[in-house]
Amino acid sequence: MLMRTDPFRDVDRLAQQVLGTMARPAVMPLDAWREDDRFIAEFDLPGVEVDSIELDVERNVLTVRAERPEVDCDQEFVSTERPRGVFTRRLFLGDTLDTDRIEAHYRNGVLRVTIPVAEKARPRKITVIDAERNGQAAIAS
Repeated sequence: MLMRTDPFRDVDRLAQQVLGTMARPAVMPLDAWREDDRFIAEFDLPGVEVDSIELDVERNVLTVRAERPEVDCDQEFVSTERPRGVFTRRLFLGDTLDTDRIEAHYRNGVLRVTIPVAEKARPRKITVIDAERNGQAAIAS
């Protein structure tokens, strides 16, 4: 059996995953969890200037976009392993989150996005009234 091989296919695939392309930007690592009445997501964006970070919410989709500048072409690099260019990540948010009150803070290369749980989705206690003690008619069976 004759197989056609492309020795550079794996190299190209790895380069696209690490460096990204215009159609498919490089990945930004994410941790996400629920803490009390809020949802928290942290994105690793080391070396990114805060001015290059954009957050947009449209139809319960949070889009985080950031850009790390390209390397200085005048320098002769020995190694360039850190991804450069545009990074994009989308989070699909549930209807139980209050997208009008999202907060974002960037510190030490980590973007922390806090999304409160909507008031209507928070657990609440319902008082049960004893109809017999309060003189109300008993529930007919």
